[in-house]
Amino acid sequence: MIDLTIDNERLERAVQRARERRIIIPTFAQMKDPARIPAGIKARLKEVGLWDINSLNLFRITWRNEPVAHGGGFGGVNTMELPPSLTGVPARIIALVGKWFPTGAHKVGASFGCLVPRLVTGQFDPTTQKAVWPSTGNYCRGGAYDSTLLGCESIAILPEEMSRERFEWLATVSGEVIATPGCESNVKEIFDKCWELKAERGDDIVIFNQFDEFGNHLWHYAVTGQAMKEVLEREMGPRDTYRGVVLTTGSAGTIGCGDYLKEIFPASKVAASEALQCPTLLLNGFGGHRIEGIGDKHVPWIHNLKNTDLVMAIDDAACMALVRLFNEPAGRAYLVRQGVPETLVSQLDLLGISSIANVLSCIKFAKWYELGEHDIVLTVFTDSMELYQSRLRELREEHGEYSPLSAAADYHRYLLGCTVDYVEELGYWDRKRIHNLKYFTWVEQQGKTVEELQAQWYDPDYWSSIHRQVEEMDGLIEQFNARTGLLGEFR
Repeated sequence: MIDLTIDNERLERAVQRARERRIIIPTFAQMKDPARIPAGIKARLKEVGLWDINSLNLFRITWRNEPVAHGGGFGGVNTMELPPSLTGVPARIIALVGKWFPTGAHKVGASFGCLVPRLVTGQFDPTTQKAVWPSTGNYCRGGAYDSTLLGCESIAILPEEMSRERFEWLATVSGEVIATPGCESNVKEIFDKCWELKAERGDDIVIFNQFDEFGNHLWHYAVTGQAMKEVLEREMGPRDTYRGVVLTTGSAGTIGCGDYLKEIFPASKVAASEALQCPTLLLNGFGGHRIEGIGDKHVPWIHNLKNTDLVMAIDDAACMALVRLFNEPAGRAYLVRQGVPETLVSQLDLLGISSIANVLSCIKFAKWYELGEHDIVLTVFTDSMELYQSRLRELREEHGEYSPLSAAADYHRYLLGCTVDYVEELGYWDRKRIHNLKYFTWVEQQGKTVEELQAQWYDPDYWSSIHRQVEEMDGLIEQFNARTGLLGEFR
């Protein structure tokens, strides 16, 4: 379970910092349903940009932001449905859109779920400690952003080969930015840097490792899961059936929404996808790849393998080709000629690289189960091309002009030609085999215990006990806000 033990001395300092900087913390209930947000806060948000360094933007950590860059309110969950003319399958593939979170990615929610429990219990002292955010990309961006909004100092750690946009933006928000060797799949190097910092700085830092922080899992279970439930209630017709959620795993935080959805739809599936160039879940494999936003060569501690039904791998070459198809003028023109609605084509920049991997994974899922027009598959667009323009320029420099012929080849090869290779449907022992891989990273390297590893698999209450902590956490947030005395100004 998430440790919610109170340290009163540190908690008082955290409350004082929040009072001085006029910080109010939203509850999980408000992130799930912004109708619960005080009217005064909503009114103030009309003057605030989506990416502004303003603590009121903590209340925009929700899937239900109005899709505008400045002054937006709240509405329904932001989604995009991909038509058969694009996917080549009749199934209804619906994605939640992450661009309309502050920072342009939903990882601000995951990092909120990790930092706030430590703040409102006094386990993190913002006056003496720095929050360390190890990540392969968006999580450390979200962590640095949330830290600043919550009056905390931060250190961001990410691989040196990540996109230039990430580093440039982090330099304006985080107190320190540390680049570790390698690319997406060099996660151990990030962990090693954390141990090095801990040895150097001791209690002056607190490490929020997205791969083992259950606040990451819990935020997606509670907030993303609820958002997906609302989408299904809105979209499902009388003949429709929800079949499953399909996600690239990364830290395995987002896939926590599958736990929530299986409680409501027990027959539904949860599919975990990864890069073919580093097929750890599928083949115990290793390697480097270009699908930014997912980390590999290990199984995250917070991944509930008991609820994972399929694993699959996506070729990063397919993702990079579709980056051009979806964003180059010749590619977009070709898609329109193939019958893809022009209004949808104009919005394909809402898909970042890992979002494209999610689309390809959904197509594989739909073909594997031979889904039809009344079957619904859910996924997430983690971020948008706003964070990858440098990658698009690099592709142009490397491969030259993108022509209609290139567009035709990529459309037919990677979308219509997507196959069910590199897919494995998991039985009991397959799930346990992957779960057991956690031992080598987390017990041998990172200090976890065999007893807890076994409990994750054998204890029927292990995951549900974490899920039940949402209400307790909201109670602690409400008590924290009451102690600052600020909320009364906004009612």
